[in-house]
Amino acid sequence: MGTWGTGNFDSDTAADHLSVLTARLVREVEDAVAGDPVELEPDEYWGVAVPCNLEILHLLASQRWAGVMLPDIAMVQAWKATYLAVWDANIEELEPTPEHKMHRRAALERTFDQLAEAIRTR
Repeated sequence: MGTWGTGNFDSDTAADHLSVLTARLVREVEDAVAGDPVELEPDEYWGVAVPCNLEILHLLASQRWAGVMLPDIAMVQAWKATYLAVWDANIEELEPTPEHKMHRRAALERTFDQLAEAIRTR
């Protein structure tokens, strides 16, 4: 087992742990996006959890720790297209204010884009 520093993530074991954790987050997004689109609707579990997973992946990627497993950019872009298509088709049913709708969609776009950028610069 290799250790290269004194931090919590400065060892092979920590890198292994991060690879398991991030692979699970990626797999959950893959499964949700490939599954029944109803599950991605804005008020459904995966409609909320997918952006959370992406935000967590972005935060982990920004740390530059060894072991963080990320999807490729093309996959993130495909997820974004699918997710936002479902969001756009269903958000009106929740009767959001125009301002909330505009700001939430921008936040969702930013969530996908910041992960793609983190992958690009890694």
